[in-house]
Amino acid sequence: MGSNGYLHKECILVQSPTVVPGLLLEEFEQRYSVIRMWDDSEDNRLREVAPSIRALVSAIGTEVPLHLLDSLPNLGLIAINGVGADHIDIDYCRRRGIRVTNTPNVPNEDVADYAMLLTLAVLHRLCEADRFVRAGLWKHQRFPLGHKASGLKIGIMGLGHIGLAIAKRTEAFNNTVLYHDVCEKPDVPYRYYAMLSEMAADSDVLVVACPLCASTKHIVNRDVLDALGPDGVLINIARGPVIDEVALVEALQQKKLRGAGLDVFEHEPNVPEDLLRMENVILTPHLASATWETRLAQVKCVQENLEAFFAGRPLPTPLV
Repeated sequence: MGSNGYLHKECILVQSPTVVPGLLLEEFEQRYSVIRMWDDSEDNRLREVAPSIRALVSAIGTEVPLHLLDSLPNLGLIAINGVGADHIDIDYCRRRGIRVTNTPNVPNEDVADYAMLLTLAVLHRLCEADRFVRAGLWKHQRFPLGHKASGLKIGIMGLGHIGLAIAKRTEAFNNTVLYHDVCEKPDVPYRYYAMLSEMAADSDVLVVACPLCASTKHIVNRDVLDALGPDGVLINIARGPVIDEVALVEALQQKKLRGAGLDVFEHEPNVPEDLLRMENVILTPHLASATWETRLAQVKCVQENLEAFFAGRPLPTPLV
């Protein structure tokens, strides 16, 4: 095994090409013996060096299956490039003593910007207007009016770091911020709602910015969507399964919502066909944090966690 070069450096498994963008992967390969899990030609090598793999680099949206973890007997670290860990069995990792890290707070500003971008685009019918001009319709008819994005009540579900960044931005539009979370935060000036449906009823726009966990799956259900009402707009930059997607499609079809801006979906990358046909819905492919600046910062955070793990130092951003 020594002749293949994989045992001369610490061996890490990179789960998908979305984990480390482009040229940054070459930097990883200078430091470590990297096995690219998405490369079929690496299958034999993976089986050969599995006992030597001590770290797995993963990304949000790519499930880490238990059979993979079972095949890596000496795995000690899962370094996630992203925020959250809903794609990993955390209890399993705890039982095996596998440390887990992520890249918290790095994408906050981009995601908050994107939430505002979707809000503005839906209310002002930006994508519809673009298609209208490209189709040559402007020569023959007027484009329908949109709606103001200021002076509104913006309900934020999940007032963590990203939620707070969204609140700051929406205040600049002279909007009133409402929020729902697991408990009231005494150090913020915004109105708190213990019941999500009550906040939705008082909101013009509902922005989903909470983590995905057992208690938040499908928490945006029919009751919440009905409360948001036919003049309401739904924005999701969190995780797709937080929203009951079937209920959302029905609400939009029945004109129980004004529109939606969705960056995440319940079964990514699959998007319901009905959503694809709706003019009042903006769909983007999980792009909220997808800027070069943020990706570079996230990879740096992953590198710092790997370096600390292999050096036996405290991990910079541990989850487990």
